[in-house]
Amino acid sequence: MQKVFTFAQISKAASCMDEKVFNYINECQSESFESHDAFDLLAFDFYDIRSERTDSAKILIYLDKEDLFFFCKDENAQLCVNTIVHGLTAEGKMSNQSLLYAFFVKLLKGDMECLNRFETQINDEETKILSGRQRNAHIRICGWRKELLRLKRYYEQLDSIFDEMNANDNNLLSGDTLRRITILGARTDRYLNAVRNLQEIVNQMREEYQSQLSIQQNDLMRVFTIVTVLFLPLTLIAGWYGMNFVGMPELHWKYGYPVVIGASIFISAVLILLFKRKKWL
Repeated sequence: MQKVFTFAQISKAASCMDEKVFNYINECQSESFESHDAFDLLAFDFYDIRSERTDSAKILIYLDKEDLFFFCKDENAQLCVNTIVHGLTAEGKMSNQSLLYAFFVKLLKGDMECLNRFETQINDEETKILSGRQRNAHIRICGWRKELLRLKRYYEQLDSIFDEMNANDNNLLSGDTLRRITILGARTDRYLNAVRNLQEIVNQMREEYQSQLSIQQNDLMRVFTIVTVLFLPLTLIAGWYGMNFVGMPELHWKYGYPVVIGASIFISAVLILLFKRKKWL
């Protein structure tokens, strides 16, 4: 028997299982892959890379010699599994092991193309972000990091499942199925490596962006410092005037005020030339 249920419908499968097995599955205790004497349990958090949904949904798969059951946490996961299973069995019934293998093939189909598009998007945005033309760049980078972390966890779960299935401790899987599972494991490894490479790219971009912000802050502080140094002599002259009103040159010498103005301009010009010579401006 081959059926797809939500966890809320799990009671419909009770008649096909041993009571202890049913209670174990009903308590959702299974994690990753478990091999028992007469059955295997596979559990992973399904994440649809092709959808805009960011929520994951747990899928638990029960396999024995006679039955293959899919238990889904929510209706969206059930819809996805139903679509795959019905599409595979539309032209005729498949054995449980063949259907399980074909299910994972269909589940992973097109993932590499999605990862390649993701990489292209990141590379296209990188120039804009590092040139400062992209607003809210830190939000984009954080979004990519969260997305890649979800993908990493998803593929790590599948990779672990395929590795443990190959052990075949209960001899439930045939040799042909094991060879196919090995292929799936190698494929998942490639996806996982691609995700890790993208994580490295995004982490490097984040570090470069933070360096760019530091450079911009340093440039701003340099401007403030230059302005402060430029007006410091003028402030000093104004301070002298404030302390010695009676002795101000323009009160006793008609050229006193123009000379002070000229001296201020001369000092400012000398400082500006000095800053340019030092390449601070």
